[in-house]
Amino acid sequence: MGRWEPGARERLVVAAVDLFNEQGYDATTVAQIAERAGVTKSTFFRHFPDKRELLVAGQETLSRLLTEGIAEAPEDAGPLTAVTAGLLRAAGMMGPVNRRLAPRLRAAVAASTELQERDALKSVSLGAAMTDALIARGVPDPTAAVASELGALAFKRGFARWSEGDQEGKDDLGALILTALDELRAASASLT
Repeated sequence: MGRWEPGARERLVVAAVDLFNEQGYDATTVAQIAERAGVTKSTFFRHFPDKRELLVAGQETLSRLLTEGIAEAPEDAGPLTAVTAGLLRAAGMMGPVNRRLAPRLRAAVAASTELQERDALKSVSLGAAMTDALIARGVPDPTAAVASELGALAFKRGFARWSEGDQEGKDDLGALILTALDELRAASASLT
């Protein structure tokens, strides 16, 4: 096993998602994931405390990118403009691996109640990070919460369109997220 080969974390995530789809989340062991990834079990545990954490592998980075983008938005930017800056920063860091892995990850989550719960917690955490970043900019709590929820939903919808699209296509994730955000703005305006 190539325990010191680069990319072990990414290989572990890909191996886990593939195994979750092949044999189910509950039937997949850490040993199987490590073996498929070409690493030792101890390497697995250096990267993840357990197999549930594989689902949120990039959550800290994603939260950081979102909050940095919000914090660095122009001082006079409104809440949704600041959220847009965070969304675009995060979208810029998504690459081909994210795109290829997303449909398989979605299928694994759909097949496991435990992974569905973990995925829901991930969404809540991302929304909370954006809300905190907006509050730090002086946005009132209720406004920050609504802007963050719209941003999280726009990210989810744009990412789904991007990952379901032509894998060789050149469609831009940021543009898809902005389109989703515009759709959500229009939908929320029609609620009155």
